[in-house]
Amino acid sequence: MDTTIHLATDHAGFEMKEFLKSALEELGYTVQDHGADIYDEGDDYPDFISLAAMAISEEPTDRAIIFGGSGQGEAIAANRYPNVRATTYYHFDPEIIKLSREHNNANVLSIGARFLSNEEVLESVLFWLEILFSEGERHIRRIEKIELSSFEE
Repeated sequence: MDTTIHLATDHAGFEMKEFLKSALEELGYTVQDHGADIYDEGDDYPDFISLAAMAISEEPTDRAIIFGGSGQGEAIAANRYPNVRATTYYHFDPEIIKLSREHNNANVLSIGARFLSNEEVLESVLFWLEILFSEGERHIRRIEKIELSSFEE
């Protein structure tokens, strides 16, 4: 468990983030919490998501779990950073989790906190953390194309 798990959320996922943080730490994971540190209904997710995304951009082998009401805006914000491949997750389906890692080497899981229970999130995150990238030639090629097209000047 050398990988650091970065967490970030706004108010919509605050309670779920706190639950997951405790659970992951109890299981021995190294967790870096980028906020929010308190529940504030007026906060803005980019302020916190950007910190987790920057960490992943600098160390793409780490993982991040980010939270929001739907997780969609959070994924959009995170995907603006090089080396970040965020996928949105808001319906309990292990196959979605599996494919996000095997085919896309997703290193950020953006949780729609309004659509999942704490237990579903914990189960999903633990599964996601264990899935390896397939290293398939076509998947590598596609990821390289995404990186090149997204960040050329």
